[in-house]
Amino acid sequence: MSSQEKTNMVNKRKVVIVTGMSGAGKSTGLHALEDMGYEAIDNLPLPYLKRLLSRDEAEHSEDIPLAICIDARNRSMPSIQFSKMLDELYERDDIDLNVIYFDCDDSTLINRFSETRRPHPIAPDRPVPDGIVREREKMSPIRGKATLIMDTSNLTGAETKRRLVEAFSLGGDTGLVISIMSFGYSRGVPRDADLVFDVRFLRNPHYDPLLKSFTGRDPKVAAFVMADPNFEKFKTQLLDLITFLIPLYVEEGKTHLTIAFGCTGGRHRSVMMAELMGSHFADYTRRINIVHRDTPMERRRKSD
Repeated sequence: MSSQEKTNMVNKRKVVIVTGMSGAGKSTGLHALEDMGYEAIDNLPLPYLKRLLSRDEAEHSEDIPLAICIDARNRSMPSIQFSKMLDELYERDDIDLNVIYFDCDDSTLINRFSETRRPHPIAPDRPVPDGIVREREKMSPIRGKATLIMDTSNLTGAETKRRLVEAFSLGGDTGLVISIMSFGYSRGVPRDADLVFDVRFLRNPHYDPLLKSFTGRDPKVAAFVMADPNFEKFKTQLLDLITFLIPLYVEEGKTHLTIAFGCTGGRHRSVMMAELMGSHFADYTRRINIVHRDTPMERRRKSD
């Protein structure tokens, strides 16, 4: 039997590395993965990562899926070395590696540290904002290596857990996870979006008193937006673009794709577009989430 044949017989071991900003929800994420059946290891010193995932060690591991948290609490962690180590692990043919980078906007991080009254691990003797700045600089090379950026600025703990279960469940459902999000530019662009489309050029139902109180999920609002003379051409070209990109992302090894549509307030045009795109691309995968970030009453639903 050739070495290639032997390699093909080896089941890839699932490894999820949890990292990111302090206060952004890494502990919640690690606990969720542990509840799913992963062996969870918190605050692993970086020098032990290579030893833990060595091929000799893997032969005796019984392919137990691992969830490992490595972050800036390890003050001696050189981020460049961590980044290079991730590159090496991505190249391994016996490991199915995912890296979740938990992020959050600065104001929310400051509020969370204020609520817990804990110092920032990067700058325990300095104000929390100083620690956040230093940590962002230190973790920047790692953020670019992530397979999933989890922005928890507007997520509850329960919502964070649900998204992780949908993405990293140990069940048999595999394939690309697509999240389609609506948002309002008045509250900022979502940090975890891979593709962002501005739909503020479309007709705005906000200025129609009969439609203002509804959201983009209402058929009357959808019909109003679709009546825009630019809508059909935009939709056709958008579908062509995303349809072209999805198999390329899959081929590149991407397991999570977040597509965001933004309008002014995040209630009408962006919601309608997210619903429309979600219905269309449900044909590509059963693992699709539709998230309405800025419409609390219709915040999230899952399409099967």
